[in-house]
Amino acid sequence: MDRRRTAARDRRRRLPGIRSGDGEVLTTVADATAADGARAMDAAAAAQPGWAATPARVRSEILRRGWELINERRDDFAMLMTLEMGKPLAESYGEVTYGGEFLRWFAEEGVRINGRYTRSPAGGGRILVTKQPVGPALAITPWNFPLAMGTRKIAPAFAAGCTMVVKPAAETPLTMLLLGQIFAEAGLPPGVLSILPTARAARLTDPLFDDARLRKVTFTGSTAVGKTLLAQSASRVLRTSMELGGNAPFVVFDDADLDCAIDGALAAKMRNIGEACTAANRFHVDNAVRTEFTARLTDRMRALKIGNGLLDGAQVGPLISAKQRESVAELVADAVRKGARITTGGASLPGPGYFYEPTVLADVPPDARILREEVFGPVAAITGFDGEQAGVAAANDTEFGLAAYIYTKDLDRALRVADAIESGMVGVNRGVISDVAAPFGGVKESGLGREAGTEGIEEYLETKYIALP
Repeated sequence: MDRRRTAARDRRRRLPGIRSGDGEVLTTVADATAADGARAMDAAAAAQPGWAATPARVRSEILRRGWELINERRDDFAMLMTLEMGKPLAESYGEVTYGGEFLRWFAEEGVRINGRYTRSPAGGGRILVTKQPVGPALAITPWNFPLAMGTRKIAPAFAAGCTMVVKPAAETPLTMLLLGQIFAEAGLPPGVLSILPTARAARLTDPLFDDARLRKVTFTGSTAVGKTLLAQSASRVLRTSMELGGNAPFVVFDDADLDCAIDGALAAKMRNIGEACTAANRFHVDNAVRTEFTARLTDRMRALKIGNGLLDGAQVGPLISAKQRESVAELVADAVRKGARITTGGASLPGPGYFYEPTVLADVPPDARILREEVFGPVAAITGFDGEQAGVAAANDTEFGLAAYIYTKDLDRALRVADAIESGMVGVNRGVISDVAAPFGGVKESGLGREAGTEGIEEYLETKYIALP
């Protein structure tokens, strides 16, 4: 009897879709249970053989049609992302373009999956190497890029011939559900994709990790959660790809073009309201140019227009939640207590919505938490250094290694420093580095595996060697 009552309660549970701009509920969606996860895995496992056997060109055309449909409904996607996540509408349109491009890119990559055939060097036989889909995959996606973080995982999986169960972030489930509708309209067979929003992630995903049919886990989110998922994956030696936290350094050398560096700093810091794993977090500026850089960045940050993301001209929208705003405020307060100076901003703003002023911190001391922790908000923390080696050392002084940015006019220095920086991605005189044609991923505690680029599809393929006489 108790089990029946629990099941009935689970069927009635709903997950609210929250409007980030003012905290109101847009709608509600089903809050998936463990039983829903089991049914999704049943469907994925049943669909896997047929989907893997589907000609690559057919899978490619479904992805291509999905890309076309996203573009046809770009207004719907952009509006929905701004309502859910809070980013300005112009940035949401940018994500529609970026996120949709993963479908087009992997539609093209999916028909170029290659093996090889050679004679053994010893002359005793032949070597045939083929690639096969890994099998059913579980994707866990974050709230900050609700479309692109889904398509970056789904597209290569489908191109490789893998079925997938997706658990979107509880804060932004609606964009992913709309994407699921797009795939249905594009002709994706039943069972190939299941989308399960839930507010109780572990209750849904823990049984899936124990399911022998699951072959792959891909996750984008915090390093702490990523470590937990890696530990869970270890018991069954699941294939994993983890895109985890970042603490990106933005290094400005004494010979940098400051006009270019300031433009790049705004792009690297303020994209997505600073709520991006690639966002510049620590600004290490050569002391020869630090005063000027700080003054100019302060002026530019102060001039940014704050407002609801739906308003024309809004450049800085609300943060995702009250909790996130409190986290940003705590890091700023800690830095100030330890000696940092606020040159602009530094305060929460009245709602509705969880707004925080674009903020510049100067003279940030080495023991400030903001130099060690990912701020995930509109705060630039500036500290100085003297000489190239000190700049590289400052950049590498972190357990993370996702993205880094360097500014210099000297090509030799640029290549030398890019080699020396411990990061999976380095932007040279560029403040935006994400590209569907380039591998995305980090080193150290920023994760393992790569998404996008020609490397991205390999995460969903197994290599098989067949020995022939």
